Amino acid sequence: MSIPLADRLAALRAELARRDLAGFVVPRADEHLGEYVPANAERLAWLTGFTGSAGLAIVLTQRAAAFTDGRYVLQMASQVDGAQWERLHITNEPPHKWLAAHAGDGRIGYDPLLFSEDSLRRFTEAGVTMAPVETNPIDAIWTDRPAAPLAPALIQPLAYAGQDSEAKREAIAATLRARGQAAAVISDPASIAWLLNIRGGDVPFTPFALGFALLRDDAGCELFMDRRKLSEEVRVWLGNTVAVQERAQLQAALARLAGRKVRVDAAGSPAWFAQQLREAGAEVVNGPDPCLLPKACKNAVERQGSRNAHARDAVAVCRFLHWLDAAAGRETELSAAAQLLDFRRQVELFRGESFPAISGAGEDGAIIHYRVSPETDRAIRPDETYLIDSGAQYLDGTTDITRTVWTGLSTPPQELRDRFTRVMKGHIAMATLVFPKGVAGAHIDGFARAALWQAGLDYDHGTGHGVGSYLSVHEGPVSLSRAARPVPIEPGMILSNEPGFYLPGAYGIRLENLLLVEEADFPAATKPFLRFETLSLAPFDRRLLDPALMTAAEIAWLNTYHRWVAETVSPHLDPAEQAWLGSACAALG
Repeated sequence: MSIPLADRLAALRAELARRDLAGFVVPRADEHLGEYVPANAERLAWLTGFTGSAGLAIVLTQRAAAFTDGRYVLQMASQVDGAQWERLHITNEPPHKWLAAHAGDGRIGYDPLLFSEDSLRRFTEAGVTMAPVETNPIDAIWTDRPAAPLAPALIQPLAYAGQDSEAKREAIAATLRARGQAAAVISDPASIAWLLNIRGGDVPFTPFALGFALLRDDAGCELFMDRRKLSEEVRVWLGNTVAVQERAQLQAALARLAGRKVRVDAAGSPAWFAQQLREAGAEVVNGPDPCLLPKACKNAVERQGSRNAHARDAVAVCRFLHWLDAAAGRETELSAAAQLLDFRRQVELFRGESFPAISGAGEDGAIIHYRVSPETDRAIRPDETYLIDSGAQYLDGTTDITRTVWTGLSTPPQELRDRFTRVMKGHIAMATLVFPKGVAGAHIDGFARAALWQAGLDYDHGTGHGVGSYLSVHEGPVSLSRAARPVPIEPGMILSNEPGFYLPGAYGIRLENLLLVEEADFPAATKPFLRFETLSLAPFDRRLLDPALMTAAEIAWLNTYHRWVAETVSPHLDPAEQAWLGSACAALG
């Protein structure tokens, strides 16, 4: 029988007392440290009731706190009992500082499979005595915990992958040999999926088959995954140089690396791996997951696959925008998101959403990562803004697109048109940017903000993130953000271009396309330059634009873009949809 939510905090405290622990830290994470986690890893939600995708809880003997970021503060307030938990903003009151102030001298437990070494270091450097646990105490009291997922692993054919696994493994093994490293720990399921050309269905929105891998310097690989996920066809596909073992054999495999140099990503892999390797006598070398950069730099087949996926996805998005234009006042945030999903289900090679659609009307659009629910759902009313941020997974690519539209026949307020136009100018500035190779995301983020800055305005999120190839919609190692790591942008990367503006309680604006990084052809250039190719196709709402604020070059870009959208998408629409698209893509005077 399940413990009632109100009694779970007390039950955990009793379990901690039995283990002689003064407290315990509960992140919203699984042992792969990914964005989406399977049901059996939703420990934070089980303990606190909070279902947001980013958060952490700390339980002490006399007090407990739950933390999240600005996206989910309101959600946490509605889901987490304020009588039992202090509900805190994770930026304003960092968990490690809160714990250092309240932990005293007691041992604070943590699950080393749920923390990276870098995240753990924040607590230890704050003076907290952190004690790893062999088994998670929540699992001991979560009596109806779901079983681990067992979705079958699937082959990602070369027609979509573009390069066989053997070639990928040999290229990465060469980098290990050059650094004298005997092996690398691969804990990110996206890296395993890319490296071995497999996909799966173990977590929502991302086609992962959960497991771990050790890649050796001879290009051999040990894959630790429940064998029940792997059909005979998949095992043959993996080949003789990929040894499949059960998850329980992982610890022994790490022990066999005693005396060798092993690469572990201190930021992206669970601390458990480095701890086990050091205990066995291996030399742990901190280094980024060696698959991250080559995975991000799509090959020619993946690039064309993404173009194809976006062209098909555009048909669904344009059909939706036509439907919405006629449905304003009769639909809700939930029904609109459901309709868009239905249009996408009709698209060839569709495999699911790449994230839950952000469907926000009016003031809800001002909540940057608003997640509509039956409790918050409201009508999309005439004469207001509606923001829809959504994406899809196709066998040949992953999409992510945002449009903000006006729902009425009246002319939008001038202030709203001003803000929308400034966001549009930032979007165009990024889309048309040409820059030297070696530049990182932090160096160019400001181009998307310049028009807003000139009016004393800004937005509190990054301008863009990486996107995978039928993988995660949020992919490293590059992002367009002031806080981004200085990783140079490379050809083949796919990045989002999504400037915005948000007026709390009133409206939100975000305009997003995906961009493919490609080399720029400058015959007289003294160094290599890069540019962006826009992948996403859907009209921007001309009703919200003020052409007087735009330059001739910006208007020309928009008109060219809209002609491309109309020419590409119109042949796949019915006559009514074609007529609407023709009007939506008409030239801006």
